[in-house]
Amino acid sequence: MAATTSRTLDLLSLLQSHRHWTARELVDRLDVSERTLRRDVERLRELGYAIESTRGVAGGYRLAAGTGLPPLLLTDDEGVAIAVGLRSQAAAGLRGAEHTTFSALAKIEQVLPPALRRRIEALQAVAAPTGALGPGSQARPAPSVDSELLGLLALCCRDAERIRMKYTDAAGAASTRSIEPHRLVPLGRRWYLLAWDRDRDDWRTFRLDRIDDVFQTRVRFAPHPLTDDEALERVQRAVRWRDQAVRASVRVAMPVEEFRERLGWWARDAVPAPDGSGTVWPIEGESVAGVAAALLWVPEGVGCRVDGPPELLAFLAAQAERFRAAAAA
Repeated sequence: MAATTSRTLDLLSLLQSHRHWTARELVDRLDVSERTLRRDVERLRELGYAIESTRGVAGGYRLAAGTGLPPLLLTDDEGVAIAVGLRSQAAAGLRGAEHTTFSALAKIEQVLPPALRRRIEALQAVAAPTGALGPGSQARPAPSVDSELLGLLALCCRDAERIRMKYTDAAGAASTRSIEPHRLVPLGRRWYLLAWDRDRDDWRTFRLDRIDDVFQTRVRFAPHPLTDDEALERVQRAVRWRDQAVRASVRVAMPVEEFRERLGWWARDAVPAPDGSGTVWPIEGESVAGVAAALLWVPEGVGCRVDGPPELLAFLAAQAERFRAAAAA
């Protein structure tokens, strides 16, 4: 009986630590037969745990959301208190604890009934976040991040699950991304998702308050080797570059399909103009000269208009006069 109880608790721990297990994985982990596994699953169901099962080659088991807290271990109030405490620590941006905190938070919230999750949302809504500010940063209100989105992305990072999502960049251009999420990184008063962008075949950093319509594909991926320090360094470098970058929006008198065909990868972020006439092409560079150089990619003979910071427009006007004088000479 003691061995059976210990094995059943081991099974419960595995189900709580991962979103989905195949039957073969559980059999190998617990070193039991499939028949014994089925009996142990039934024991947990009798105790009140909602365990979902699927058939087929990739069939297996998962602990359904809303399952009651482990009996005699935590009361409802204790579960809420722990989840709120973990969220507060995560919001504080304590270096070295982010990934562990989210893993524990995901495990707790995965088995909380909906009513208790709503209590956590209400408690967290009135708790002031304590995001760490970097050296020289100015205190300013933190962008609002949906806590449900935060938890969902944490689970996708933990389970190495590929997702699709909509993202709006700093210039206001929206795009659909297919990514492999790796780490959630708090920096200053913002949250960032470090992910491998499958379309661009490179690392990308996404601000959580600009992410929308996350679709879980249920497709797993092999994570790229990446430590917490490396993830933090990548996000810091990306944010530092963005803070220094010069951005502009170019209105091009050409249909977006034709523009993308002409420029290929360089026009990946181009979108149709709101009024349907032409294309809006967001560009950025480390300097006004770098942005001006990008305008040479606009096909010859095609009209365009640049919207950007005053220093960029002044630079373009000065260069236009310079080249006009050179041509006259």
